[in-house]
Formats: sequence, structure tokens, C-alpha cells
Amino acid sequence: MISNQIKTFIFLAFLTAIILFFGRALGGEQGLIIAFILALMMNIGSYWFSDKIVLAMYQAREVSEQEAPFLHQIVEELARKAGIPKPKIYILPQDVPNAFATGRNPNTGVVAVTEGILKILSQEELKGVLAHEIGHIKNRDILIQTIAATLAGVIMFVASMVRWAVIFGFGRSDEEDGGNPLLALVMAIVAPIAAMLIQLAISRSREYLADETGAALCGNPEYLASALEKLDAYSRHMGAAQVSPATAHMFIVNPLRGESLMALFSTHPPIQERIRRLREMRYSF
Repeated sequence: MISNQIKTFIFLAFLTAIILFFGRALGGEQGLIIAFILALMMNIGSYWFSDKIVLAMYQAREVSEQEAPFLHQIVEELARKAGIPKPKIYILPQDVPNAFATGRNPNTGVVAVTEGILKILSQEELKGVLAHEIGHIKNRDILIQTIAATLAGVIMFVASMVRWAVIFGFGRSDEEDGGNPLLALVMAIVAPIAAMLIQLAISRSREYLADETGAALCGNPEYLASALEKLDAYSRHMGAAQVSPATAHMFIVNPLRGESLMALFSTHPPIQERIRRLREMRYSF
């Protein structure tokens, strides 16, 4: 089976290939360069300030070691095993049980849990969840997602440019290096859809990888598997939390999980598949 790390690089390579093919269809590189610069600027800003933005959005509060000694003890132990600095710990004032990690790199890492998750999980299950989140920090998933968002942003920006160009007249047919208008139009329709699907596939592969990393850090895959079962059951019972779609991918359980067709475009893998994979890992521990 191809590892999730390798899958991520393959998906990123596909996004890059779409950009290169798009450039060939357009018959020039100027539009791609402009799109790349704009997307890079937008996503660097998001990358640099994402931790502050999302914590403020959910009114998260940092907790000291005196306020939550058991949380600090677990996080410190897991961070030491992961070989990263101990992340800061925040609590969100939400009853819906969930958790996420953020931070530009391990030195600025943050793990956040809702009040609800502290009420329903055992200490072992909470350790599994925190190990998953520290796995995201160790694997630099914020950086990976930013790269993917930048590449996808270039594709979507250029696709929009091409659609407007078609409306007002495309290209110069008298130049040998002119692009193919029909091919560019097809790419303008297909490429953004492909980019979105690849970006979602990257998000799902990073969730699987964080599950694997978390299971190894906490020493027992059953801790996280049992926690995911509880979180899934409670999220079904309690409904979706007040969560922005822009940050839904960060949580350990998708708080905006859709049904039927919408589930095909989820940022998270099916939770039952995650549980199955984790329980299969028990035999390797």
C-alpha cells in the first residue's frame, strides 16, 4: 500500500502538472506567473496568521498548567515522544466534542479541544485524540495544506481568467505560439474541479497519516479508535457545531459532515474506515 506521505507528494505533483498543462493550453506563461504570485501572497498570509485567526474565531482560551494539569501532562509526554516542542493548549467554549491543531511549524504549535470533548472521553481516549493532533503538528500539515491551497488557487484563478477571455475574445490566431482556445476552455472548466478534488484528497491523506502517527505516539491505536467512535456518535446526536467551512478541515471529526453526494467532497475520510484502519494496526503494536 502506498504510504500517505507518498500519496501527498503524488497529489501535489498532479496539481503542478495541471498548472503546467494549463500553461501550455494558454500558450503563454504570463498569466500563470501573475496567478501564482497572487495565490502565493494570499496563502502566505493565511499560513502566517492562521493560528491567531482560528483561535480568535472560536473564542479559544489558553489554559495554564495549574488550570488543566492532566492536559499539560499528556501533551508534554506526547510532544516529547514526537520530538517537538510542547504545543500551547487552548480550550474552546463549545459543547460539541471536537479538537484541532494549528501553528505554522512545531515551534508555534497549538492543540485546541472543546469543553464538550473533555466531558465525554476517558483519559486514554483523550490521549489518542491529542496524539492525533500532535501528529498533525509533527507532520507539518499546515504547511502541506498551504502549498496545496496555493497550487489550487493558481488553477482556479487562471481558469477564471480564461473564461473571461473567452467572453471577450481569446488569443491571437496569427501567432505560431498562440494557445489552443478550445483546449484552454475545456481546461478552464475541468481543471478547477480536478484541483478541488485533489486538494480534498490531500486533506484526507493527511488525516490518515495523523491517525497513524497518533497511534504510534500514544502506544495504542484503540485509544484513538474508541475516541472516534464516541465523537462520531455525539456529532450525529448533537448536530453540526457553529463552525466556519473554511476551518472545518482542521477538526479531528468533520463538524460539517454532509450526507449522500456532499459526503463525496468531504475534507475527512469516512470515520468508520479510519476506525477500521486503526484497529488493524493493533497487531503491529
